[in-house]
Amino acid sequence: MESMRDINRVMEREIAKGSCPLKLDHIKFGDYSYQEITSKEKLLEVLSYLLRIGDFKQYAGKTILNNVYMDLRGKKPVFKRTKTAMERNNIFATIRRYAKKLKPQYNGDVYLETVRCYFDIPQENLEKCRYTYQGNETYAFLMSDKYIMALYTHCLVARKEAAIQGMQIEGLTEKECGMVRLENVGDVLFQVLLLDDIKCESGKMYAEFYTCIILC
Repeated sequence: MESMRDINRVMEREIAKGSCPLKLDHIKFGDYSYQEITSKEKLLEVLSYLLRIGDFKQYAGKTILNNVYMDLRGKKPVFKRTKTAMERNNIFATIRRYAKKLKPQYNGDVYLETVRCYFDIPQENLEKCRYTYQGNETYAFLMSDKYIMALYTHCLVARKEAAIQGMQIEGLTEKECGMVRLENVGDVLFQVLLLDDIKCESGKMYAEFYTCIILC
């Protein structure tokens, strides 16, 4: 992976070309961070929701293009944006096959992790990004592919740094705190940064960074 200094240089160049200057401020865990997946059917439902396909295709709005999804190239994970439902369905099929190979037991070994990624943006830029979608006021951020992938990298690095810091999170069980530290995490089945659903909390914007993990 490129150094963060190089990635930041890429982001500055893309801002100069017109990308929205959205930047990661910090990430946060909470009592929402861990949901046990108790069956194969529940896993497929979670994947369908994250990929905005099947019963959840109504969530695939225009800003779905900003989402960054994990796919597999051979056994190697790759991260990319998608343009069509067909691409997302192909990712779904690939991850389903991968899950079959990993053979989870669904007896406390499969979890969906939710990390909130909080962003900063200059107020003058924020006002330009406000719009109404399906009757609700929200935000849409115009960012290039290079900028979005760099933003994703910042979120991924921040998640790894949280593990190194050995954070203790109020409201989490000891098992869940162990997952924050990536203890006993055997495999990452799937990962996505959902930039199509930016939310606000106490005046701060955040997107959710999801990871489906299998414990060893």
